[in-house]
Amino acid sequence: MAVPALVLAVFYAWPFGALLARVVDADSVVDVVRDPDTREVVWYSTWQAALSTALTLAVAIGPAVVLGRYRFRGRTLLLGLLTATFVLPTVVMAAAVDALAPDGVGGTAAVVVAHVLFNIAVVVRIVGASVAASADGPDHAAATLGAGPWRRFVDVTLPSVRGAVAAAGAIVFVFCFTSFGVVRVLGDGRATVEVEIWRRATVAGDVDAAAVLAVVQLVVVGLVLALTARRGATGVPADAGRGARRVQRAGERRAVVAAASFVAVATLVPIAAMVARSLRGSDGWSTTAWRTLGRQEVRPGISLGVDPWDALLTSLRTAAWATAFAVAVGGLAIAAITVARRLGRALDAVLLLPLATSAVTVGLGMLIAFDEPPADWRASWWLLPVGQAMVAIPFVVRAAADVARRSDPDRLAAAAVLGASPLRAWATVALPVLWRPLLAGTGLAAAVALGEFGATSVLSRTGTVTAPVAIERLLARPGALAQSQGYALATLLAALTVAIVVLVEWIGRARRT
Repeated sequence: MAVPALVLAVFYAWPFGALLARVVDADSVVDVVRDPDTREVVWYSTWQAALSTALTLAVAIGPAVVLGRYRFRGRTLLLGLLTATFVLPTVVMAAAVDALAPDGVGGTAAVVVAHVLFNIAVVVRIVGASVAASADGPDHAAATLGAGPWRRFVDVTLPSVRGAVAAAGAIVFVFCFTSFGVVRVLGDGRATVEVEIWRRATVAGDVDAAAVLAVVQLVVVGLVLALTARRGATGVPADAGRGARRVQRAGERRAVVAAASFVAVATLVPIAAMVARSLRGSDGWSTTAWRTLGRQEVRPGISLGVDPWDALLTSLRTAAWATAFAVAVGGLAIAAITVARRLGRALDAVLLLPLATSAVTVGLGMLIAFDEPPADWRASWWLLPVGQAMVAIPFVVRAAADVARRSDPDRLAAAAVLGASPLRAWATVALPVLWRPLLAGTGLAAAVALGEFGATSVLSRTGTVTAPVAIERLLARPGALAQSQGYALATLLAALTVAIVVLVEWIGRARRT
């Protein structure tokens, strides 16, 4: 337990404490609160997040109910498409929506559309799990009494999943309120609190104001989550039912077709538009953007100032180090959770804290804390991978923590009686059960680190441009070639992210067979 606890203390608690210390200055707090720009940013973050949440719930509850209640051919593929969309870097989803939008259409409308498309998977997973875990007897009874599909949906299904809808809505609101990559690419000058924190810390150089805004954001997010928990909103009801069943009636078939069509369009069309835009130049269809990705000068004497290929390689190197660090720390934490049950539960809860804190806030805390000796680490190459790992560690732990807690303690005790040390007992008894969820956590950590944009934007040093940062810069530049290169790089990043997830799943299936 010592290693993960020490890592959390040094790279989360210390930076977070340094961040709070900046907010103690009353003058800084008063200046930020009185600033009209601050009130405008907080208001914009709130209303666009509320609108994005309402629209996401409106369009996703129907597919969530269908995918949660019915089994049909292609259901696994649809759930996989939604999962792939959700694990894509936010800057890639922003690029896809930007490619899909007509010329001249952007700003808040594009931001909301990107938020909706990105968060459909959240609602489908949470509400769909609740529907699958609920008995469908009341729905059958309502159908027997003559209620049509819409009446059953409104009067029977929605009340039974009210808690799951509230939980999904709270998570979507938090994601949209703290949105960073989507707003950076599509915001057209508008800023959420997260973007304003980054701007004041890195562009304006006003770290004190950025720290105050980070605390304001934490307070708002904490209030939303606390209110949701107080109202008893949960993802899955305690009494699990029969799960998904096969389609039986004509109305159910129509609902399945409609839900499947919506999910396919919402996930595939934006990505297809992004690929198409990468092949479109100023003179029509062209592969110039792809052929010039690795060149410093795209034409004699003309340079875009960003090397997309070098940025992609930098992302791969950084993500590899971040994943190794996250898996090492997360693996030790899971071992502690398996062996030391009571203290392990406490460690599990504490390791979730970075997940509850925005990535920009994590990076800003590190920027403040590691600014002077003996911990003057801001220029160190390893600080960026560590910052990305702090965002990824919770995914590794959550992927295997539940399995670790459910493992049989008697088998570990038997190994100890036979003379095995705690580490030997864990390696020979628990690890064979935990390797699959650990592998899944490794894939999630790699995907998160590869597309991480928030902490990276704060911690990046000069000359260490990653792929998400390069995409944002290329899309912001005028000229068809620069933007086509941005779409091409976004396509490559999306393909790599999906490939990582698919590879991990394929290895898991191969080992099972």
